[in-house]
Amino acid sequence: MARPLTAAQKINGVLRRVPAWPLYALGAAWAAFLFWQALTGRLGVEPINALEREYGDTAIKLLVTGLAVTPLLKYTRVSLMRFRRAIGLLTFFFVLAHFSVWALLDVQSFGRVWADILKRPYVTVGMIAFVGLIPLALTSNNWSVRRLGRNWRRLHQLVYGIAILGAVHYIWLAKGFQIEPLVYLGLILGLLATRIRWKRLVAERFGTA
Repeated sequence: MARPLTAAQKINGVLRRVPAWPLYALGAAWAAFLFWQALTGRLGVEPINALEREYGDTAIKLLVTGLAVTPLLKYTRVSLMRFRRAIGLLTFFFVLAHFSVWALLDVQSFGRVWADILKRPYVTVGMIAFVGLIPLALTSNNWSVRRLGRNWRRLHQLVYGIAILGAVHYIWLAKGFQIEPLVYLGLILGLLATRIRWKRLVAERFGTA
């Protein structure tokens, strides 16, 4: 007699029938909607700054979502692995949009962009995170996975450091004390902590089996 399916197995069965492409459509629609809101003055008195923040906020939410895929599978057996590439590419898309609004609509000068990168620490940190995402986005395809082999996984582990830099950029960018950027940093650190093999770490540190 077959065992009844668990809740996770039922959810996974449904998810296997869901394609990843609607995520791209939803991401593009959300980006266009935010741009339209800024264009029509619905994002407040400073629409460019508001649009820049909205794109950045969406990017860090997607970044946290992507980091949560592996722990979700580990602890609940619910698998969103088939959507992880789409989540990662959308993260890069919104980071690129965030940077583009800042550079092209806000600063509007390559010289000033470069000066801000060199002089403003929060811009420097954000730029390092952005540049770090570029090779991850370029290699988010099956050809790169086959070509790079084990090095592909090593390369994409850069996202851990990039996530921390993104959260630091957000905290630094926020004016005054704001709890939301700290929450994102806490979530990122917590999700990264689930990837540490604590038993092995204790054994190596204290010489126990």
